[in-house]
Amino acid sequence: MPDRIAIIVGTRPEAIKLVPVYLELNKRTLHVDLISTGQHEQMLQQIFDFFSLSPDIHLKVMQPNQTLSGLTALLIDKLQQCIDVGKYDMLIVQGDTTTAFVGALVGFYNKIPVSHIEAGLRTYDRNSPFPEEINRQLITRLATFHFAPTVRALKNLQLEGVENAHMVGNTVIDSLLMCIDRIKMHSDAYKEKYKILDDYDSIILITGHRRENFGKGFESICEAIRALAVQYPATLFYYPVHLNPNVRNVVLNHLGGVKNVVLDEPISYDELIYVMSRSKLILTDSGGIQEEGPSLNKPILVMRDTTERPEGIDAGCSKLVGTSTDVIIEEFTKLMENPAYYQSMANIENPYGDGSSSRNIADIILGQSVGSA
Repeated sequence: MPDRIAIIVGTRPEAIKLVPVYLELNKRTLHVDLISTGQHEQMLQQIFDFFSLSPDIHLKVMQPNQTLSGLTALLIDKLQQCIDVGKYDMLIVQGDTTTAFVGALVGFYNKIPVSHIEAGLRTYDRNSPFPEEINRQLITRLATFHFAPTVRALKNLQLEGVENAHMVGNTVIDSLLMCIDRIKMHSDAYKEKYKILDDYDSIILITGHRRENFGKGFESICEAIRALAVQYPATLFYYPVHLNPNVRNVVLNHLGGVKNVVLDEPISYDELIYVMSRSKLILTDSGGIQEEGPSLNKPILVMRDTTERPEGIDAGCSKLVGTSTDVIIEEFTKLMENPAYYQSMANIENPYGDGSSSRNIADIILGQSVGSA
């Protein structure tokens, strides 16, 4: 059983999915350090504030106009310094970010066991999503323990000959359920802050940030949103815009000034879940929202050509629409105009978990359960 564990987070999705594990392991009286690389520092802070915690270590690695190579090099140096001081006997990383990849690599270099949460997701297309698909395949080769969120992810690992693989569900549902409870306790405050939502017949939540959609992809997405906003003037299209200038510049240029399109700054996790709960459907290229939406009975149109989360597609709660303006408009209109079709997507049991994932992971790490190997 490990005595000293470091949990490494760099982006908001990582924090959402790793904070429940951090909290659960802390209950077990272990020494657990939460290391924030600051890959997305401003958006990370929203999650730390929501959960009323502060990382034990802040690295603040982001720099203006930083390349992936530059970020990787800086992360290797900074995380090595943390390991030299911390003397950890396990590192925990999540998903497919540069932070997760470098965390696993530095763990391997130092012969420290690495636990990979949300292991086994695959598109087997090295350029989609980029660079995430290669990141997660490399993490699989570097990690010692692999925590798969679904049966399909576990089967991917088994087909690749991976040992120490366990199906535990997705920790994003753990965070989601905690968040829903807090929203219910303070519902009046959320309703007051987002009273604009009451001025429209329906709400559409939009999120987007994937690198493979930069350029023409985002232009096509914005063209679709603009056309739909004209087609549905009584519908509010609410878009908290990612901070990356490759996203913001295109979105602001194409959608700025459209009456029923609200372009907001990135909002806190709990506020995002509140808006999601008020929405009729969701347009996104986000991985986490593909997992969260089904728990709130929200149909999801996935604006990507591939997804490493096919369980939602197979179950029928999500649909791949790519970045084609015509396809997005067609599928959106079908959901808005065909109640039976809408209900067929909305009333699907979430295939990604039930809120017990963090406990499952902690039990396996501490040797209280062998899991599903």
